[in-house]
Amino acid sequence: MSPYWTYYEKTSPKEVKNGLKAKSKRGSIGETWWSKRFVGVLESFNMGARLTRGKSYARKGQVISIDVKPGVVQARVQGSFPKPYDVSIKMSPLSKEDWEKAIAAMASKAVFSARLLSGEMPQNIEEAFSDCGISLFPKKGADLKTDCSCPDWSNPCKHIAAVYYLLAEQFDSDPFLIFKLRGRSKEEIVEALRSFRSAGAGVESNSPLGSVSLIEDKARPLEECLDCFWQKGKGLDLLEINPKSPQVENAVLKRLGEAPISIGGTNLAFLLTKAYVIAGQAALQKAARGSEDQ
Repeated sequence: MSPYWTYYEKTSPKEVKNGLKAKSKRGSIGETWWSKRFVGVLESFNMGARLTRGKSYARKGQVISIDVKPGVVQARVQGSFPKPYDVSIKMSPLSKEDWEKAIAAMASKAVFSARLLSGEMPQNIEEAFSDCGISLFPKKGADLKTDCSCPDWSNPCKHIAAVYYLLAEQFDSDPFLIFKLRGRSKEEIVEALRSFRSAGAGVESNSPLGSVSLIEDKARPLEECLDCFWQKGKGLDLLEINPKSPQVENAVLKRLGEAPISIGGTNLAFLLTKAYVIAGQAALQKAARGSEDQ
């Protein structure tokens, strides 16, 4: 190794104020299925130390900004040079035909469509794509076109790797960014599913998947399952409960206003507000403890 590169390896990055820091302080990065899946895919491309050395940058807060657009992630990362480096990660959006197939597949499964229409990402959403012969995540390293303005010839360099890890954590907070990167926004997906739902019986005959029923399974009559009706079905295994703080605290109570009932001179709505806050905090604490135990 030449003296230049020896010197380059020993330089320390310049400190960034208010940089984007990874939530994970040690160990793996990513909490939910889709973020772990994304990191797992990257690690399967045999990037080795080139990928893991970006963790320290992600945890130090060296990434200044990340912007996810259809087909591309653009970021700025502060290294040892005065000027931040420009990073781009490109992944080809799915074609219109592929999106039509995927949306039809999602609409054909009641669990998928119900959760997506309620603004939630199903844990095994990738199945809807794989059933159509489509990959939601990159299948090989060549599917990702990356570039960094730093002088490091490695690909990924630690700046690109840091963006990979922080992107995975952004998938934790907004898994619909995966759809956006592949060319469709959350709003576009929901609108497309609603149009299938309003159609009633299923997708139109000219759909890539033909006629698909929106109702996956019919419920068995109670008299046929008296010995097991109380047991959980397979559908419950697909449910994930990830409580988050609401954007507006006690929005429903605020919209309803004061209740027609008072207890001890205190309006019931005020008492319920306190109860909701306590219950919400307890739920968030329990969820946090559960994620730490995993």
